[in-house]
Amino acid sequence: MSIGPRLRARLADGSRPGSLGHRARSRRAAKLAATFPGLAGMHVLDLGGEPPFWRGFAVRPASVTVLNLLEFPPSEGWLETVVGDACDPPPAITGRRFDLVVSNSVIEHVGGHHQRQRFADVVRRSAGRHWVQTPYRYFPVEPHWVFPGMQFLPLRARAEVTRRWPLSPGRADNLPEAIANAASVELLSLTEMRSYFPESSFWYEKAAGLIKSVTAIS
Repeated sequence: MSIGPRLRARLADGSRPGSLGHRARSRRAAKLAATFPGLAGMHVLDLGGEPPFWRGFAVRPASVTVLNLLEFPPSEGWLETVVGDACDPPPAITGRRFDLVVSNSVIEHVGGHHQRQRFADVVRRSAGRHWVQTPYRYFPVEPHWVFPGMQFLPLRARAEVTRRWPLSPGRADNLPEAIANAASVELLSLTEMRSYFPESSFWYEKAAGLIKSVTAIS
């Protein structure tokens, strides 16, 4: 493994114990468990998450349904996986009511204001309580590429970062692919999050005294 992927794993890989990303994910998980002390008895819908997050969670909910565009191994008792779009869920999701919706670092990937509003509507329809976290637009380092100020650059410049920066989450082989990768992430401001979740309170995760991520909690 070259130095770029190794360094990226140490900085941003949330699944790698000891990395900065893993420590941040662990802090958020502890806050989630403290915010919902009855979590062990809840039926949870995770929009855009992955099963390993819940397998390693300190508290096991009564059930967890993970909705993701990716296909995961077959469901296992308390942990169910469903393939589908978090902005337009399949009947297996829309026909059910959950106790809590959880989503970590997904809303910035769904594609523009209209899709983000649809995502927020799904959150509200699915449960009376929610936890929706997203990286904060005005933190100085873009968290997916680990590149300072990347979110403020023109799209062509972001595409070039995607092609050339050694810490990019996925190196593009050509310019159209790089443009698509760069355009797939749109970090949100606090104003935007408040507009999508006006009934929520907000928790701010900080680093070096600056807001690093924003979580809408209801």
